[in-house]
Amino acid sequence: MTDDVRGLCAPRFAAVRAAFAASLARHDVGASVAVRLDGEPVVDLWGGHTDPERSVHWERDTLTAVNSTTKNMTALCALVLADRGLLDLAAPVAAYWPEFAAAGKEGVLVRHVLSHSAGLPSLPGTVSAEDLYDWDRVTALLAALAPAWEPGTAAGYHALTFGFLIGEVVRRVTGRTLGAFFAEEVAGPLGADFHIGLPARHDHRVAPLVPPPARTDEYAATAPQGPDGVPRAEAGGPVVRVRDVNSVPWRRAQIPAVNGFGNARSAALLHSVLANGGTAGGVRLLSARGCEPAWRELVRGQDRVLGTPMCWTAGFGKFGDTFGWGGWGGSLVVSDPGSRLTVAYVMNGMIDRDRQEDDRGTDLVTAAFGALY
Repeated sequence: MTDDVRGLCAPRFAAVRAAFAASLARHDVGASVAVRLDGEPVVDLWGGHTDPERSVHWERDTLTAVNSTTKNMTALCALVLADRGLLDLAAPVAAYWPEFAAAGKEGVLVRHVLSHSAGLPSLPGTVSAEDLYDWDRVTALLAALAPAWEPGTAAGYHALTFGFLIGEVVRRVTGRTLGAFFAEEVAGPLGADFHIGLPARHDHRVAPLVPPPARTDEYAATAPQGPDGVPRAEAGGPVVRVRDVNSVPWRRAQIPAVNGFGNARSAALLHSVLANGGTAGGVRLLSARGCEPAWRELVRGQDRVLGTPMCWTAGFGKFGDTFGWGGWGGSLVVSDPGSRLTVAYVMNGMIDRDRQEDDRGTDLVTAAFGALY
């Protein structure tokens, strides 16, 4: 395969370009990678194709579904509101959403939701992706639900509920959907080409997700275990397939944990704000102090859903000195406030991690950090 990597790469970060070219040659259908240092772009590369037949080139402005990498952007919305004094991360969720106090949840704090420790990882009463499109019904289900464990005492990944919980708080505070608030107050000022609830005018730029080799578009997100070791689909929650994520209703919906559309450039731009004292590209979105919850540990221990040791901050996974999160299929964004470095990777070709290790994103992160030393 010829090297079809396009875009810019500062000489210092040549190893990132090499790792990206190798990934395109081995695994990727189409993808993009971006690195920002001190809030400024040093790598902005893309290549490959938008379709499994490899007939349409991935372009500079190609978008694709980033799945749970969206959680980074949803958390950023909460931190912006907190920085403006409109949201108290230590306040009960019910202070903003009174109905939420039902079933013993009066002590659930905003920070518990952000750190996946609210005890609400499942969505009983939902079966398919279509059930996620009814915002009022889903949030009413969550408001009536009892926590699966004492909030704040342990974490359990809130794969889908994270976005509805934070999104409803944002809606109660601002009167806007999370997608609208994000577009107007976060992505808009920064000029970030990232969308939660994708307008139809962008459909022509979307590269559909491509299921892993030997899989069809019925390929579904692996259901992590519930708090009692039961797969989440059995404990109560929808099964989401590739064909759901590639559908028009999914694009239009508000599912702020998982249905963001963007590319590496936009993900890195947004996340770099938190690694760069609240600014990126000359635009201030947060105060320096307002960034700190992104990397300040809130809960640590065995995650009751993921089944692995985790450290969670106010909206992000913490890994050593870095923080961020990734999405089903392989996308990710990671920042280090110490070095003021952010790395993002977005792709459409998925790898089945139950069958094969997916080191594409981590190889790029390693190459980027290696350039600093």
